[in-house]
Amino acid sequence: MSRFAHPAGDRHAEMLPHERPPLAPADLNRINPSIWPRTSSRAEGALTVGGVDVRDLARDHGTPLYVIDEDDVRSRMRDYATAFAGSEVHYAGKAFLCKEIVRWLQDEGLGLDVASSGELAVALSVGFPAGRITMHGNNKSKAELAKALEAGVGHIVVDSYDEIARLGYLAEQMGKRPKVMVRVTTGVEAHTHEFIATAHDDQKFGLSLNSGAAAEAVRRILAMPQLQLVGLHSHIGSQIVDTAGFEVAARRLATLLVQIKDEHGVVLPELDLGGGYGIAYVDDDEAPDIKELADGLREIVAKVCVDAGLPVPRLTVEPGRTIVGPGGITLYEVGTIKDVEGLRTYVSIDGGMSDNVRTALYGAEYTAALASRASEAEPMLSRLVGKHCESGDIIVRDFHLPADLAPGDLIAVAATGAYCRSLANNYNYLPRPAVVAVSGGVSRVIVQGETEDDLLRGQL
Repeated sequence: MSRFAHPAGDRHAEMLPHERPPLAPADLNRINPSIWPRTSSRAEGALTVGGVDVRDLARDHGTPLYVIDEDDVRSRMRDYATAFAGSEVHYAGKAFLCKEIVRWLQDEGLGLDVASSGELAVALSVGFPAGRITMHGNNKSKAELAKALEAGVGHIVVDSYDEIARLGYLAEQMGKRPKVMVRVTTGVEAHTHEFIATAHDDQKFGLSLNSGAAAEAVRRILAMPQLQLVGLHSHIGSQIVDTAGFEVAARRLATLLVQIKDEHGVVLPELDLGGGYGIAYVDDDEAPDIKELADGLREIVAKVCVDAGLPVPRLTVEPGRTIVGPGGITLYEVGTIKDVEGLRTYVSIDGGMSDNVRTALYGAEYTAALASRASEAEPMLSRLVGKHCESGDIIVRDFHLPADLAPGDLIAVAATGAYCRSLANNYNYLPRPAVVAVSGGVSRVIVQGETEDDLLRGQL
């Protein structure tokens, strides 16, 4: 079952100590391999990732610090490339994008989805092939579309009638004929949080299948010889752990494919079912097996097309979180420890909602652990909070830390590779942390941390 089948955060909301399941001290030192990076282990009590001791990372790079396990991320890229052989795998850059991630994608043979000219600029700056890039977005400006056309991106996913007209005009002016797909709102509502469910009609993305808007978009595109319609796109949400929603969406897209064939005599050769696959954040979360997911999606597409009397289109998927999420951790230093008698202990760290806003934004849950040493002390119900001027500045709502926790200890939060750095901000003028890649016992900075000088730059 999806971890969002219930309102986010309910599982651990405001639980008193006697209501929590009992834990042994040894449980606090355990590293669950389904949650932490694949190279994680403990050496002399301290957490290591990529063969690097977190104490060395804190000493060399400071905290807060984003840490990316390069071997983990690359291995997940290869897992997708293998499982979806014969289909297209495009990494969703919104999860986390920087030049080094783009280089890894190029090495491992994956494509890339971008949702702004800034993300496109990152990819182009390191020579990533434009033909392997898909441009997304619900409000692409003329400048962004012109940049995509000039670069020669492989696909542009159109999201509105205004954009169809805008793109058609620019394509004609620039002498281009881009491949386009229509983003279809299928009405399939994944069991997820309201803010990350993206296929019901009452939201900003896509053109509704139920209202006929998607069919009208197809008509408008086919009437423009400067645009080449090649397929349909659908994205039903995020943090999804089974294929049931994708099957319903694929069947509904098939009805539109049949309508297009009957009305226009056109058989579209491509179908993009988006991404949104889930990962494990806490012990009782489930994460899909990539091979089973690939086999299931291919079987779904083949069956619905055969049932509809259509040739099977080329399938594209857009994983983001499942590639980069599990391979990332965030490292913090404990600053203060405040016990609220009879409730829990508040553990304040040197970061917060500026480097991970997901808990405050939609009740995301995380696993965290004392990382700089092992402990045999009794478990202490804790809430990991940041240093910002907000009561909602919470990173992990309720979990256990050893009762001998002290200022200066290091806390690691697992599965922060996706969306944490992408959504990072400068609230209270905190600089955004550096991103460090680790592999083979070596760490290297792949995104420099900001300084106070960076924050003041540009102010007049």
